[in-house]
Amino acid sequence: MFEKLSFIEEQFEALAQKISDPEVMADMDNWRKLCKEHSDMAPIVEKYREYKKNQGDIEAAELMMEDPETDKEFKEMLVEEIKTAKENIGRIEEELKILLLPKDPNDDKNVIVEIRGGAGGDEAALFAGDLFRMYSMYADSRRWKTEVLSLSEIGIGGIKEVTFMIEGEGAYSRLKFESGVHRVQRVPETESSGRIHTSTVTVAVLPEVDEVEVEINPDDLQIDTYRSSGAGGQHVNKTESAIRITHIPTGIVVACQDERSQHKNREAAMKMLRSRLYDKMEKERSESIAADRKSQVGTGDRSERIRTYNFPQGRMTDHRIGLTLYKLEQIMNGDLDEIIDALITTDQSEKLKAQAEELK
Repeated sequence: MFEKLSFIEEQFEALAQKISDPEVMADMDNWRKLCKEHSDMAPIVEKYREYKKNQGDIEAAELMMEDPETDKEFKEMLVEEIKTAKENIGRIEEELKILLLPKDPNDDKNVIVEIRGGAGGDEAALFAGDLFRMYSMYADSRRWKTEVLSLSEIGIGGIKEVTFMIEGEGAYSRLKFESGVHRVQRVPETESSGRIHTSTVTVAVLPEVDEVEVEINPDDLQIDTYRSSGAGGQHVNKTESAIRITHIPTGIVVACQDERSQHKNREAAMKMLRSRLYDKMEKERSESIAADRKSQVGTGDRSERIRTYNFPQGRMTDHRIGLTLYKLEQIMNGDLDEIIDALITTDQSEKLKAQAEELK
């Protein structure tokens, strides 16, 4: 591990020289790529330097301990310094192991989130609206930008389905474990007898992908325009601004009608299509991995029930990691960090175990 860390530090220094070279800066695309590499290495190098500093502190303190002129009181202080430095080293080593885990290349990307009402009719649609609000509030708390790409509502204030983009640093790394079936247990407002109903909503979190990552042959696309259906007003049904794109080889269909401009709707629909195609390719690739190496947390099979929101008990349970929190109101208002941090920690622990098994 330390040979690898030493090599990374050398590469970090070499990249620092490169990105300050005017000739390298002349090629902006390459310069940005090198800056990204340098930035990605920085947390590892900083932690490694912290490790080396503590090692140096121990060596210096041990030398002073051996000095016959060092008095008893000072030696006691040095013993404490050595103890603290050794504790720091133990902690830093664990942090370095996590930092050296293979990074998900999508972690820094924006995300496209799709929420669809499942079993439960109107109640499922209402809960889909609640989840959309929850994720929007979480995005706001992190100062991320939210943009609706496609929205289909029902008359009572619920959402049949919604597709929206969240733009912000590390959005995918924080939200990738949200994919799957979210189950709600509560008494519907329309239920006079007070019986608890169970409904489901499907969430899919996809990384936004660039054109270079997924090449789409224009001949493979069937593009239809139609009049958007909205809440009414002077703009409704005047122009065919809504776009539906069918990717013929896979049968994937995306539609966007949220913008009044056909050009903007087409651009948004292509973003959705690229992310769906990338997601399909990634799933096919991951299916080739042995089942016993798949993460317990995963990045979300959409058919897997991952979480239950029980309103009568004010309880949220994440079934993948056995986490139960009695703070449902705060969670529905976007307070998701405790859940997300627990999922990330579990995922890292599993990867560390798998890495240790491979080294045996």
